[in-house]
Amino acid sequence: MNQQRQMKGLFLISFFPALAYWYLESQYPISIAVAGGMALSIIEIGLEKLINKHVHTISKINFFLIAFLGGLSLIGEDGVWFKLQPFFTGMGIGSFLFYRIYRGRGLLREMVMGNEKMQHIPSEILEMIERHMALFFLITGFMMGGVALWTSTETWLFFKTIGNNILFVLFFIVEFFLIRQKSKELAENLVKQQVLSTLSPQFQPRDSRLP
Repeated sequence: MNQQRQMKGLFLISFFPALAYWYLESQYPISIAVAGGMALSIIEIGLEKLINKHVHTISKINFFLIAFLGGLSLIGEDGVWFKLQPFFTGMGIGSFLFYRIYRGRGLLREMVMGNEKMQHIPSEILEMIERHMALFFLITGFMMGGVALWTSTETWLFFKTIGNNILFVLFFIVEFFLIRQKSKELAENLVKQQVLSTLSPQFQPRDSRLP
């Protein structure tokens, strides 16, 4: 219950920099809007530390991205750099997940190793989820880049906040059905293997490599 309250608090906190930028851009010059968004990102980090007693790695990365891109926006007097933060975050997370999969050290498998309740999840399902998550972050990252470059700040604000969470919910709904289908296939294959193991050798599949 306490963890749910923490997640709800962080969900609301993550809106602050985007909301600040959107409001200030409509009222003041770009430099003030960017500075306001950067200031709110500092407050966001402080509130996360207060609520969770620590700051998540992704939050730290987002903070440094906002600081760097905000600096570029201030130098160039163009707010598009500030709005490109979700693009770089999505591309970074998606690429990192694919890299871990390529190296054979999936992040999800590593995370569940210390959780006894989740260790029974087949590696095939974890790998499938991680591949889909990596693809999701890459696609939404590209999408947010296009939104930042070619749409209004109001549209960017929607997808940066509520729209992004709607996409996450839709992703997990689709993933739920894919997991069920994959689990069914694994169960059927297991039953087939068990049936074959009970048959006499002449009925078992012959290894073509044997003479």
